[in-house]
Amino acid sequence: MEILCFIEFSFQVENLGTSPTSEVRLAFSPAEAEHLAVVKAAVTTGKRKKKTYVPLDVKPVGPPDGPNGTKFFSVTLLTPLGKGETTTLEVLYILTHSLEPFPVEISQSESQLVYFRDSAILLSPYHVKQQTTFIKTPSSRVESFTVVEPTKRAGTELKYGPYDDHTPYSYSPVLVHFENNNPFAVVEELEREIEISHWGSIQVIERYRLTHAGARHKGVFSRVEYQTRSGASGVSSFKHLLAKLPPRVHSVYYRDEIGNISSSHLRKDFLKSELEFEPRYPLFGGWKSTFLIGYGLPLQDFLFESPDGKRYLNFTYGCPLSDTVVDKLIIKVVLPEGSKDPAAVIPFQVDQHLE
Repeated sequence: MEILCFIEFSFQVENLGTSPTSEVRLAFSPAEAEHLAVVKAAVTTGKRKKKTYVPLDVKPVGPPDGPNGTKFFSVTLLTPLGKGETTTLEVLYILTHSLEPFPVEISQSESQLVYFRDSAILLSPYHVKQQTTFIKTPSSRVESFTVVEPTKRAGTELKYGPYDDHTPYSYSPVLVHFENNNPFAVVEELEREIEISHWGSIQVIERYRLTHAGARHKGVFSRVEYQTRSGASGVSSFKHLLAKLPPRVHSVYYRDEIGNISSSHLRKDFLKSELEFEPRYPLFGGWKSTFLIGYGLPLQDFLFESPDGKRYLNFTYGCPLSDTVVDKLIIKVVLPEGSKDPAAVIPFQVDQHLE
């Protein structure tokens, strides 16, 4: 999914201090912090086929910020790292809305080009003894890129480094301009309404406001050209969407403001259900579509009883659409009449209220 940027890095940390430490800090520029969706870290043990990953707790660190507005996340180690000891960490973080279409407008026959901004040198609050950065693009068409010697390019990969002995908070900006015709599908707002029925069923309605967030379409749209030259016309547009729904889903429907839409197909097995569907028209840059998906689920798959006699609903938090970014998510849970003292347990900070 190329509307997102996946950044992975592996690094070995050595404690050069005089006392043990239980945390390692990750640094992010203000631009990265603004578009940060996920940060995960793990400690690795073993080598090659016997290599294992143990997840670590990662939390944002409050003010004060570092130099130039640098933001921090703290990674809590499994055991304190003693003086002179080393450990190897794997970090993954995901950025949304970090690719900039340029040109900002394209015609139906043009490919989409985007800018990606980063640093050739890892931003870190620590001294970095040696590092190498790789940037992989979805296409071999690279219009231009910043050179920070040593820099090499081979196909879809740019290699920056290795670089030696950089002081804390070193930063060397790079700009890469490349082709990216993957769908820039953004759900501006998704409202999921989950109603628990007395009659052994859960009814779900999902209301979407979807947009193509890539380079805006300019000029007229030719459906004839779009259909007859599918490999060359509208290459950055999209018309297919995939919703990954729970297994045992039933009574599925797909509608927009006009009415039912028949261009959908549901595939089911014991592990999952997948609804593939099309909006009424293909989406080009700047175009929008609103629609809803509704379905039913067996109540016993999601409602359970705790030892103290209370009932709890265990339901996946998020958007079932594949390859999309969600800017605003609203979840409404409608409880049966007579329910008392409802409470939501969610593993991250959200705004919530009872109506």
